[in-house]
Amino acid sequence: MSILNTTIESATIDPSNGWCRVTATVTHPPSGDSVKVWIGLPVTNWNGRFRGNGGGGYVGGSAGSLRGPVAQGYAAGATDTGHEGGSGKFALDENGRLNWQSIRDNAHLGIHEMTVVGKALTKAFYGKAPRYSYFVGGSTGGRQGLMEAQRYPEDYDGILSGCPAINWHKFIPAILWPQAVMANAKNFVSKAKLDAATAAAIAACDTTDGVKDGVIDDPWRCAYDPKVLVGTKIGDETFTEADADVVRKIWEGPRGADGSFLWYGMERGADLSALAGTRGSPLTGRPFSIPLEWFQYFLLQDPKWDWTTLTPAGFELLWRQSMEQYGDVIGTDDPDLTRFRDRGGKIIIYHGLADQLIPAAGTIDYYKRVQELMGGATKTARFARLFLVPGVDHGFRGAGATPVGQMEALIRWVEEGRAPDKLMAESRDSTGKVTRTRALFPYPQIAKYKGNGSTDDAANYVSRAPR
Repeated sequence: MSILNTTIESATIDPSNGWCRVTATVTHPPSGDSVKVWIGLPVTNWNGRFRGNGGGGYVGGSAGSLRGPVAQGYAAGATDTGHEGGSGKFALDENGRLNWQSIRDNAHLGIHEMTVVGKALTKAFYGKAPRYSYFVGGSTGGRQGLMEAQRYPEDYDGILSGCPAINWHKFIPAILWPQAVMANAKNFVSKAKLDAATAAAIAACDTTDGVKDGVIDDPWRCAYDPKVLVGTKIGDETFTEADADVVRKIWEGPRGADGSFLWYGMERGADLSALAGTRGSPLTGRPFSIPLEWFQYFLLQDPKWDWTTLTPAGFELLWRQSMEQYGDVIGTDDPDLTRFRDRGGKIIIYHGLADQLIPAAGTIDYYKRVQELMGGATKTARFARLFLVPGVDHGFRGAGATPVGQMEALIRWVEEGRAPDKLMAESRDSTGKVTRTRALFPYPQIAKYKGNGSTDDAANYVSRAPR
């Protein structure tokens, strides 16, 4: 095969499962970059589809992600988007300057090149092009899928985007905010206290939906204030006014020096210790590596930058720098999906309402802007639908039910024209037995308990508009 700027490194039959695995390298002369691409091709039982797989964090993707889709009959692809490992240090070249080609590869080019190579190899291997192409990913993978719809709408017919890391240029610096708040207050709050605040919020707002199940169905209707905990003993500690102020500011989200809104905070019900982590005695901050490296490598170009020196004014300045410098390349928040819609593409987005890493409010913000630009809620729902999942975290685990059957729903929509009027979610016990089912309705509709029958049975819920 001959593919522009692409070298086929190897093509082998995997003895463990009998599928053909191809490794290729794509470059963009004269930059000297190297994007690794892995393509898996079922030797038998190909279902006629191509599937692109996404990554997570700064990881573009991995060869290991091909096994599941190939076993299901897909020709599948993944890529490292131009760098190895999960660090953000690829943003700098050997001289400590921004490596814009590497940044573009990770932001959008790598996934597109994997798709081009994957489809070409699929056509060569089977003698015909795939009937349909799908992209599937969560977190960074969810962002990559929506980036495909925005920049390369011809690549995929259907996109499944879970807890998408869109608004990257806004939310990534924003999730260092909890550490900045604690450092500025000189009050690093223990995990026990953070967990107590989350548990108290859940207890206070659990039944606002009429069902007691350990889940906040609508975090934005929950106004629980952590001041209620002040004076309470948490193990050997006492919850203080200063602790309440820290928790309140984390829930509120980043604000400018004048109090103006910058970005969304964590939803009540989400685990706060993921972003407000602490360690040691006395306690010090333990920042999440992804936003920390964003500041170090992408914004300040200083791998040794000391985050504890970050002031509120400095935070706002760097947040605005991130907006201006990286919005166009990796923001992934362009609401204009006209080209994707017009060629018949379909998108399912789903996001957990107890996501401890990416606030679901940012996804809702993006979807609302899509609706505004694309002709309103009804017209948008013809090609893109958002489903919110109460009580589950970034990995879709938690007290709430976990979504199931999303891929099948997307395929029915793309190939049969049957738009999903709901998704299903379920909880299972340690033996695998289903203990709860719940219907998830397209945003802004929510599930409302009918008032009779088991609250663990999806059949006893109906769709209604939120208050």
